[in-house]
Amino acid sequence: MGGRRLRGGSLVAVGLVAMLAVGACSAGGDSDGSSGGRDAAAPAAEGGAARDRDQAAPGGTGGADLRVDQRSIIYTGTMQVRVDDVDAAARQATTAVTAAGGFVGGDRRSSSSADARAVLTLRVPADKFAGVIDQLAGYGRQERREIRTEDVTEQVVDLDARIATQRARVESARKLLAEASSVDQLVTLENEVGTRQADLAALEARKRRLADLTALSTITVTFLGRDASTAEEGADLGFLSGLGGGWAVFLTSVRVLLTVLGAVLPFAVVIGVPLWLLLRWRRRTRARRTPPPGPYPMGPPPVGPGGGPVSAPPPVPAARSGP
Repeated sequence: MGGRRLRGGSLVAVGLVAMLAVGACSAGGDSDGSSGGRDAAAPAAEGGAARDRDQAAPGGTGGADLRVDQRSIIYTGTMQVRVDDVDAAARQATTAVTAAGGFVGGDRRSSSSADARAVLTLRVPADKFAGVIDQLAGYGRQERREIRTEDVTEQVVDLDARIATQRARVESARKLLAEASSVDQLVTLENEVGTRQADLAALEARKRRLADLTALSTITVTFLGRDASTAEEGADLGFLSGLGGGWAVFLTSVRVLLTVLGAVLPFAVVIGVPLWLLLRWRRRTRARRTPPPGPYPMGPPPVGPGGGPVSAPPPVPAARSGP
């Protein structure tokens, strides 16, 4: 009995050891397979991400240009606001633009109580453009708003490429200039270097101009008083309007004629008066040389055959009719 129990316990222990060994091998195989799968899946995932980046960014740097916040856009706004106090609204607009990091580029005002008018040209950062527009509209009653955008991303990219190419051309011309061996080559290469540098400076100036327009947006706001008229109001029609227009044209014509007369008068005085005096003196001289008019003397009467004067023929009697 004791021997059988020992043999049974040994078999059970051997079976347990075998089961543990098989489980350990399967766990090791699974771990190796899972790690191998992860190692094989990682390059595939990285390759897919790389393909996605390549598709989203063709040409290397072109991907950044497809994002809205990376594009070069020029914002321009025009608005008209009617307010109670034009000067106060202009001061508030100046303060708002300065607080947003911009500045006032132009300021034209005409103060005449309720007919006052102020035209401000404001330059604000592009990211503050919409906020400043809404803030200006809140100063009174907005009557007109117009916002225009211009995408100059392609122009900026083209300018960058042309500037890089032109810089390389300048550098190559400078190297050739340093290796010049004759006076003719020196003069020719100096002219070429100057021309290429001028072209490069023009391209860089255009790039700076675009950068300024894209970095700072332009807002032209017009503040009007309560009774100020706008340019959009239609022209008055009717008899009185026509009469007023005709009178204005007549006065303009008279002023033009007087202006022409004033311009011609000095020449008329300097040249016309001496010429008139000369003509008058010539007429007087010609009148003195000409004999005075009078009856001309008659010649002697005709002489007859006897030396006497020829008498007139006798009168012919009138014919009388018969009885």
